[in-house]
Amino acid sequence: MSSPDTPATSTSLLATRPLGHLARDLPGATAVFRRHRLDFCCGGETTLEAAARAQQLDIAAIERELLALDVQAPTDTPRAPDALIDLIVSRFHDVHRRELPELIALATKVERVHASHPDVPAGLATLLQNMQGELQAHMQKEEQILFPMMRRNPGGFLAPPIARMREEHDDHGRMLQRVQELTHELRLPAEACNTWRALYAGLDKFIADFMQHVHTENNILFPQFEGRG
Repeated sequence: MSSPDTPATSTSLLATRPLGHLARDLPGATAVFRRHRLDFCCGGETTLEAAARAQQLDIAAIERELLALDVQAPTDTPRAPDALIDLIVSRFHDVHRRELPELIALATKVERVHASHPDVPAGLATLLQNMQGELQAHMQKEEQILFPMMRRNPGGFLAPPIARMREEHDDHGRMLQRVQELTHELRLPAEACNTWRALYAGLDKFIADFMQHVHTENNILFPQFEGRG
């Protein structure tokens, strides 16, 4: 493997493709990107090569992982706008609304009980509360305004309102990065209690869901209404 200072060069055309396109077209690619901390949702327009070089990752090794995927594997993500919208609301919006309050409660308890611990994620509960408020407002705008417009006008040009949703996705992505920083990339201390462990397990799921949520919108649904689907 190449040293961190000299990332391996690419071995195929995969390196020149945007992360979001690879995540959309290669079943299993999202797991590869998550493992290497590559942002395929908010950073979906960045090429694999550029994203890997920015983090000094071995591009060739990542390409080999992608090439080893079964490209014939079925995917349960539909492409038709109506079906995509139904999936987004039920699989992501409703789940975020259900899970975030519990994550906030767990974070509040961990911060209170372990306030003196050097690894306590101080400020996490407040951050999650802020994210919950912003995400709720964002999802309401989609459900009450953008998604009905899409259902009424399939194939229509809706780039201006979509641009605002993309900007908000970027804002949410920055908040998610702050979650990773406060939790030291979800690294638990050896003596972590069950509440702390439950919190980080829940956050791990929330982060995975959120990235898949934004990917589904940014890279599959939105392009169909921006003249590039």
